[in-house]
Amino acid sequence: MSLVVSRIIQHSVDPDDVVIMDYESRFLRRKVLTTESGFRFLVDLANTISLQLHDAFVLEDGRLVGVVPAKENLLEIKGDLIRYAWHIGNRHTPCQIEPGRLLIQDNHVMKDLLLKLGASVEEVCEPFLAEGGAYGNTRTHAH
Repeated sequence: MSLVVSRIIQHSVDPDDVVIMDYESRFLRRKVLTTESGFRFLVDLANTISLQLHDAFVLEDGRLVGVVPAKENLLEIKGDLIRYAWHIGNRHTPCQIEPGRLLIQDNHVMKDLLLKLGASVEEVCEPFLAEGGAYGNTRTHAH
């Protein structure tokens, strides 16, 4: 491992390699990562960031390493989405909002609450792309 990330960009071309990262690991400041081809590099940023779909690390030599969200165990919520979104947000739980469904990380307490509220809740395994925080922050933290 000799290369360090020089910056992060939204990539619009095919990256040279990719790293597959779950939601929690996409929130970082300093970490050694390994690409799908086995190449290791150091991320050493001034501030902690939240990596999103289509972000890419720019290595010192100019190569791009794309960020691919990993599949995770999630809960798919259907029904009265506005009501359920309010309860999820009120508990500072990261949530992916889509037409017709909400996705949250698998959590038995939230699942029980949502079922008691009348939600349809199914376990799924797919990438988690939660909405960012308010006021321009890129991550909502659970309390």
